[in-house]
Amino acid sequence: MQHMIFVCRQEIKVHLLEVYWTAAQISFSVPEEVDKGTVVGNLARNLNVNIRDLQTRNLNIVSGYSKKYFEANFKTGDLFVNERIDREELCPNTIKCTLNLEAILSDPMVLHRVEVVITDINDIAPNFVEKSYSLNISELSPTGEHFLLPLAIDADTGSNSVKTYRLSPNEHFSLDVQSGGEHSVSAELVLLKSLDREKQPAIKLTLTAVDGGKPPKTGKSVSADLVLKKPLDRELDSIIKLTLTAVDGGSPSRSGTSQIIINVLDTNDNHPVFSKSLYKIQIFENLPKGSAVIILNATDSDEGLNSEIEYSLRKKGQDRVIELFQIDSKTGAILVKGKIDYEEHSAFEIHVQASDKGQPPMSGHCKVLVEVVDLNDNAPEITVTSLVSTVKEDAEVGTAIALVSVLDKDGGENGRVKAVIANGAPFKLDTNYKNYYSLVVNGPLDRESEAQYNVIIVATDEGTPSLSSTSTLAVHISDVNDNPPRFSEPLVNVYVRENSPVGALIKTITAVDSDIDQNGQVSYSFLQSNSDSLPLSTMININSETGDIVSLQSFNFEELKTFQFKVQATDSGVPPLSSNMTVNVFILDENDNSPSILAPYSEHGSVNSESIPYSAEAGYFVAKVRAVDADSGYNALLSYHLSEPKGNNLFRMGTSTGEIRTKRRMSDNDLKSHPLVVLVSDNGEPSLSATVSIDVVVVESTADIQTQFRHVPIKEESFSDLNLYLLIAIVSVSAIFLLSLIALIAVKCHRTDGGLGRYSAPMITTHPDGSWSYSKSTQQYDVCFSSDTLKSDVVVFPAAFPPVDAELISINGGDTYTRTQTLPTKEKVREGAFVSVWFFPTVHKHAKHLDHETAEDKVNRVSLNVMQFCSNMSDFFFFFKKAYQDEKKCHLPGKNRKVSEMSMMHHLNKHTLS
Repeated sequence: MQHMIFVCRQEIKVHLLEVYWTAAQISFSVPEEVDKGTVVGNLARNLNVNIRDLQTRNLNIVSGYSKKYFEANFKTGDLFVNERIDREELCPNTIKCTLNLEAILSDPMVLHRVEVVITDINDIAPNFVEKSYSLNISELSPTGEHFLLPLAIDADTGSNSVKTYRLSPNEHFSLDVQSGGEHSVSAELVLLKSLDREKQPAIKLTLTAVDGGKPPKTGKSVSADLVLKKPLDRELDSIIKLTLTAVDGGSPSRSGTSQIIINVLDTNDNHPVFSKSLYKIQIFENLPKGSAVIILNATDSDEGLNSEIEYSLRKKGQDRVIELFQIDSKTGAILVKGKIDYEEHSAFEIHVQASDKGQPPMSGHCKVLVEVVDLNDNAPEITVTSLVSTVKEDAEVGTAIALVSVLDKDGGENGRVKAVIANGAPFKLDTNYKNYYSLVVNGPLDRESEAQYNVIIVATDEGTPSLSSTSTLAVHISDVNDNPPRFSEPLVNVYVRENSPVGALIKTITAVDSDIDQNGQVSYSFLQSNSDSLPLSTMININSETGDIVSLQSFNFEELKTFQFKVQATDSGVPPLSSNMTVNVFILDENDNSPSILAPYSEHGSVNSESIPYSAEAGYFVAKVRAVDADSGYNALLSYHLSEPKGNNLFRMGTSTGEIRTKRRMSDNDLKSHPLVVLVSDNGEPSLSATVSIDVVVVESTADIQTQFRHVPIKEESFSDLNLYLLIAIVSVSAIFLLSLIALIAVKCHRTDGGLGRYSAPMITTHPDGSWSYSKSTQQYDVCFSSDTLKSDVVVFPAAFPPVDAELISINGGDTYTRTQTLPTKEKVREGAFVSVWFFPTVHKHAKHLDHETAEDKVNRVSLNVMQFCSNMSDFFFFFKKAYQDEKKCHLPGKNRKVSEMSMMHHLNKHTLS
């Protein structure tokens, strides 16, 4: 048997790289299987960017594939191949293969869509699935009968796929090559002459599939029919062996072969015939299983078993078809067997065979082209690629944080997708190209109110009904130092007791910063001021981490009553932010000072003498003990007592005035000398005291009484002139004092009335018995002067503290006082204010019995009265000066001020005239 060799002409196909530049995207093309480093195109030129800017602006090529097929050369600006590109692996069963890239430039960030088209090369040879294929052909088969041959498969596309088939030279068969659709070629074996099995029982043929590439190589699966050229004679050739060869046009050529063994049979010389050789139908995807696609009909001219037809699907080369379809062997109905999905296969080519039951059976073939109609059965798929891990809360509007791509496997309107942000997050989607978006900042961000945003992206297609999908992107907001530390209040008052130990905790200052990490870490310090007169650094210290303020010394209320400083809280951010708080520290008095006896008497340890006449009446003034206490408030409120019980039957002590007076007249049984011990106690807790000893000596006459005034020689005849001088002096002093008082009132009356300050106004009120009182609401002491005590030294120390509960102290004519006070709580004691009042009565008004008064006694008495009046004037002037100062602090309203001033003048004149 002679074999013929077909030589394929090799063609060289040169692919040129084409660059397409539009405003929306950049397009390149590159053949598959090119070497690594092959330049695809110049990005710098197409992006209109200087080559030096590619590196400074951090050019980044982003793709959604597992391999990084392309990279950019920063020195030349070229886009080059970085990985092996196999078109058949990337885009199987597709005509056009494209890779979508994103070229990202920062500072500012610009996104460019880059599309690279992968062109096919003829790199795969046609291949037969079966290396050997057997056909049973009756020797009675007529000339021109077609027989189905196995398909050759070529993974290449277009002109590189299978284009034709070739059969090895023989005298019995030829090939009938058919085109079943776009890029689909089939071949059938045609009988050229009758077969004679007895002469040639077997015939061997070679089938070659040739693609249309340059050089030609193999392509997709193609069917070929074997055509009988002449009748067979089983007696001559019972078996015919043919070789089917697939040869490409390479140099050297490559080929794949399949052996076809033909068994020549007797009888049954008519094969079934279909009404059409090619059927075309349309079906919807997702068609239910068992649904009929088409009912085929074939007829056989034979009779009996040779005309009974059975339908079947060709099993060779259409495995996917067999998985999805089946045929009823009796009726010829093609039924749906699996899931029909447009997105996987948009069309099917079904090869059906009709065989009779003759011996040997004969068959006919047809082809059914099934087009699948798309339904909107696929929701869009959302892919999010984050560009940054966190977003700063001060990020500007328009900052890109992620790339979003949306894909819908459906076609047409079913595949058109629109993406939006569903929730009210401060972000938006900017369209880049088709279904590609950039997620950018669209509003101000605040980490303190929202540390993480869950951006909900919803993609909806335009199908009917429309389908949608949702993707949630967690955007973490990073902190910036935009919040200073904040105190709960701008000013705080702190109360510290004097004599507190060194290192005692005064106050803990706390500031809160809404930022986190270093931006929220707060440190504390004292804010230095040029006006600070106190050595603050030697007095207190602050812990920079905890804000604890501790004392560095023990405070003394008598030296320092209050001081002020500022605390600054600073965070650790860049730049650091800070805020201030003012701290007022008030030192609270402790009873740490004992009363001190004033001259002319000394404290305990020496004896002082006083003399009284034997004729002294009850209430005779003996002496007055004066004492002061360096403390304040209750700790400085002094009381006087006679500690020796022996002196209590003849003398009495003014508990508040310190005056010693006689209780009764002297008797012959009384001693001539009376030792008295005066105890001066304060009202502190615990109470402190001091004592002084006074010996009271009883003399026969007033001439023996030694006073600082009794040694002035005065003549009897000059008494009237002295009284005249004294009267002139009294009138002059009174006139000066009244003028001063009127001027003071005039100044105050012309002052603008203001609202009450933090202290209430001092008030002077009258009483039915002719006495007056001065009260202040911080601690209200009502000092009542009776007719028995004209000489009183009133010293008022206004408090430097906020007001507390009021107190009233009244002193009656019996030298006793009553105190009415609403005791403050412990908290109010810390916030309290104290007013110290000392009373220093000097001498009595007049002796009630002046029958035995001598001229010298008169002179002494008048002199004492003058001194007493002058002292009273000085004390009252000092008193009104202090009242005026207190009133300025308290902003007494004009009406009350005028009433108080009139009351003051009335009582002043009354006491002055007396």
